[in-house]
Amino acid sequence: MADHDRAGLDGLITPPLSRRGFVMTSLMSGLTLATTRVEAQVIHTDSAGIEAGEVKIPAADGPMPAYRAVPEGAGPFPIVLVIEEIFGVHDYIKDICRRLAKAGYCAVAPELYARQGDLSTMSDPKQIIRDVIAKTPDAQWIGDLDATVAWAASAAKGDPNRLGVMGWCRGGRDAWLYAAHRRDLKAAVAWYGPIGGERTDIQPRTAGDVAAEIHAPLLALYGGADAGIPVAAVEEARDRAKAAGKSVELVIYPEAPHGFHADYRPSYRREAAEDGWARALAFLKSHGVG
Repeated sequence: MADHDRAGLDGLITPPLSRRGFVMTSLMSGLTLATTRVEAQVIHTDSAGIEAGEVKIPAADGPMPAYRAVPEGAGPFPIVLVIEEIFGVHDYIKDICRRLAKAGYCAVAPELYARQGDLSTMSDPKQIIRDVIAKTPDAQWIGDLDATVAWAASAAKGDPNRLGVMGWCRGGRDAWLYAAHRRDLKAAVAWYGPIGGERTDIQPRTAGDVAAEIHAPLLALYGGADAGIPVAAVEEARDRAKAAGKSVELVIYPEAPHGFHADYRPSYRREAAEDGWARALAFLKSHGVG
């Protein structure tokens, strides 16, 4: 790993970093099995005017499955890294990539848990957290995102000088951490990402721990009715960042629960989701990712 790519990883790498083979060699089809029912309001974005589909990204230990959507044309286009929920790169995450491509972005969602388990077969969120999420080193997925940026710039018409990241749920937590890692990141958007959590040898820091170290402005979109993420914890992270001279814009949707953007789940709240999406796109553009 080059010194530039290692910037901000202090405290995240636990050497030696063990690599393992990929359990998932392709993305899942359809929606995650870990949802009780699929809601009628699922959004489907077509591929007119864009190029979209599964790709393979060269990672440190082999080809990593990912989904890429980019506008037609020569480019280069600003890059947005899309960080999945705990459920994998399923149809909802793929659709988000297409929505971003329609807005002019090279959007790429790598399957960051491909080494730890086959998410396409898992229906129990507790099993996913225990057997996959908890066993994925932060340094691993951070390295994979760096590899995704390099690939997008060389093979997917992406412009690395206009780089943003957007993550949902666990991916929202990861957006905070990646903003504390990547010095050339222009903007980050965290959708209801956990602020606290257990610290382990392979996941040594929380989003709250790195709030004062972020290198890019961050938009934090959270639900006031989120039973798992207290508003006070998010406000504390924002205040810690601001005290360190960092920029965090926090938006709380008072009646929204966790997962309010996930249109395939009962947690979906259309008004909050649409407002958050508009804010996210405006935030990226206002900070040079556009």
